[in-house]
Parts: sequence; C-alpha cells; structure tokens
Amino acid sequence: MDASTDQHAQDSGDELREQVRTAARAARDAAAELALLPRGAKDAALHAMADALVERAPEIVAANELDVARAEENGTAAGLIDRLRLTTDRVAGIADGLRTVAGLPDPTGEVVRGNVLANGLQLQQVRVPLGVVGIVYEGRPNVTVDAAGLTAKSGNAVLLRGSASAERSNTALVAVLRDVLVEQGLPADAIQLLPSHDRASVRHLITARGLVDVVIPRGGAGLISTVVEQSTVPTIETGVGNCHVYVDARADVDTALRILLNSKARRPSVCNAAETVLVHRDIAAEFVPRAVAELRAAGVTVHGDEEVARLGGSGVVAAEESDWDTEYGSLDIAAAVVDSLQVATEHIRAHGSGHTEAIVTDDVRAARSFTARVDSAAVMVNASTAFTDGAEFGMGAEIGISTQKLHARGPMGLPELTSTKWLVYGDGHVRPAS
Repeated sequence: MDASTDQHAQDSGDELREQVRTAARAARDAAAELALLPRGAKDAALHAMADALVERAPEIVAANELDVARAEENGTAAGLIDRLRLTTDRVAGIADGLRTVAGLPDPTGEVVRGNVLANGLQLQQVRVPLGVVGIVYEGRPNVTVDAAGLTAKSGNAVLLRGSASAERSNTALVAVLRDVLVEQGLPADAIQLLPSHDRASVRHLITARGLVDVVIPRGGAGLISTVVEQSTVPTIETGVGNCHVYVDARADVDTALRILLNSKARRPSVCNAAETVLVHRDIAAEFVPRAVAELRAAGVTVHGDEEVARLGGSGVVAAEESDWDTEYGSLDIAAAVVDSLQVATEHIRAHGSGHTEAIVTDDVRAARSFTARVDSAAVMVNASTAFTDGAEFGMGAEIGISTQKLHARGPMGLPELTSTKWLVYGDGHVRPAS
C-alpha cells in the first residue's frame, strides 16, 4: 500500500469517526428535548409511528426483499435469514409492539423512594432517561423499531448501528420513524441510523465517551465480547442464550415433552431457545426414547451423551465436549442423563450463559431447590424457555435480555432505560462545620 492509499484510508477513517461523533452530538441535543416531553406527546408519536409503518409496509418489505436476496446469494444460514425477513404481517406485528409500548406507564419522573430527614431536608430519588443510547445489533430489523420505540418512550435518543446484512431494511424503517418525528414536531435526530458498511463505525460509537451514555450490544458472542471488551462507554451486556431444560425425576412426561419441543423447535434461531436438555436418570428410560423420536420428527438433531445414545438409538449423534457450550441457533440440541438435580445445576453453572433455564417437575421441593441453585436471568418452573421475552413479560418490546448483574438483568423494558437522580428540597439549609 503506497503513501497516497494510506492517506486516503486515514482520511476515510477520520471522516467516519467525525460522522459518528456528529450524530452523537445531535442525539445529545435531541435527548435533552425528549427528556422534557410529557407522556402524551411521546405516546402520540409512538401511535403515529405504528400507523406509518403499516401504511408504508410495501416499501419496507420491498427493501427487505433486497437484503434477503443478498443473504441467500451469500449462503446465509436459514435461521439467520428467518431473523432478517420482514413480511407485511411481521411489520404489522412490529407496529403493534409500538402501540403496546405506548400503553405502558412512563417510567420517567417516577419516585423510586423518598423521605424527610430529621433536619427537614426533603429527599426524592426519581427516574430520569439515560440520555444517548447506542445499540449495536445484527441482522434483525425488528430491533430497529423496538429500540427506537422504547428509547423514545423513556425519553432517550438512540444511535442504531445495525448490520450490513439489513442495511436496506433498516434504512427504510428509520426513514419512516424520522418522518413521523418531524410530523409530530419532535427532533428527528432522536432516532439515527449509523453507517453499517464499515465495522469501524462500531469502534467509533463505543469509544464516544462523553457523547454516548451507554451502549447495548445485541447479537452473537463475538459481537457482544468485542463491544464489552473494547468499549470506553459504559455497556449493558446482553448475553448469548445457551439455555437448558432439566427434566426432573418427578416430571410429567407429556408435560416435559411439550415444554421441551416448544423451547427448542418453536423458533430455534432466537436466544431463548433451549440448546441442552438434561434428564434425571430415574425418568430417562421412559423419557429419552420419546423425546428423541419427537425431536427428530420436528427436524431436530440430538447430540447425546452415551446414555442418551443408548436409550435413543440410531437417532442420536454422539455429543462432543464443545456441544455443552454451544448456542446452536438451529435445529440441534445437546442431551445428557444426570444422576441428580444437583448434578444438573452444576452442569448448568459450568456451561450455561446465565440467560434462561427451566425445570419440569411435580416436586415442589425440587422446584425450589432448582430456582435457588440456578443463577440465571430467568428461571422457569414447568414453563418453556421461550417465555423469556419482553413482550411475554408484559414490557411491550424489549431493548435486549441482559445477562449481567449490574443495573439491569433479564428482559429490559422501559424502567431499565432509565437511571435516577436525587432531588433535595431545603429551606435555606446549610451543613454545619464538622
């Protein structure tokens, strides 16, 4: 590479960095305005966005079809294409998510706690917007609208950095949302789409400390670790979903089969899909053959340990050590027979990602022990892992599912997009000398 090429690359990098920082500065101004809006103005904007998405669905779907065609040409996996694809019905569902968010309580201004001190000072801790939120995510254009709706309702501005695979879809969606903001008399820069053609835009976003208040990565393990490890901006880590279903000795077999099939095969590409099933030895002879047969009928490949292979027969692929740590995102599942509930929870602690684990049992004591031992963002008792979802939890859409323990954990809705500040009311109070 000659000197002129080096200079051109540096100039391009400097230009992209300034583009991202300019967007962040505009977002800060927009966030300051949004923070003052009453709930009615924000809700009206969300309803208008929902209506506009439905009305302009044909142009959104047309843009998405170009992204899908390119993904298919590039040999993208079927599960990832399913995440990418938009249809008129899916756009309508995304719009309904905005309407749901509009109907939720506005967290901003909520008094978290307060009291009057002995000296007469009145204290209130109230919820306030985070400010400028950066979202880095992969090929799921529905995230574009979910994130925009949740941040707008909570009084935040958002910088969206989607993947190049969804570039046309995201551009079409953001154009609709920004048009509505203008029509509603709100700052269009409250919702901005950053360039996705160059990975350097992620680096510029996550190092814009002082301009961006928090970054939330959504996607695979590689994306998340890159953002968390390289960011100088505070991050909220949304982890991968290596989720488990544990079938206890006292499980109802029919119930366990129903939950397992729903957890794995309902939508295998999403992060709340089960990736491992653990079966208590006392029920394995009855459960495993039926589970293998029903999983195979649903198109699922079972990667089993020696005991699962013995009970499941030729329909089982021998599991490798790496299978226990794999988030397949596909119609594959790892399976093992365990000697006890304690062994199951030890396996989950060793291999789980802290996302969602489920137990199927009719034993109340076993359920209580499992929920106490398992340290994950969501723990299900006799319910599918598929329920770990902001909409299913009554939050409307979600900004992500946090697997960390600071600030937020589990599906993140409106309250998780706020911080707090203290309001202190006095009457000429001064602090006496020490």
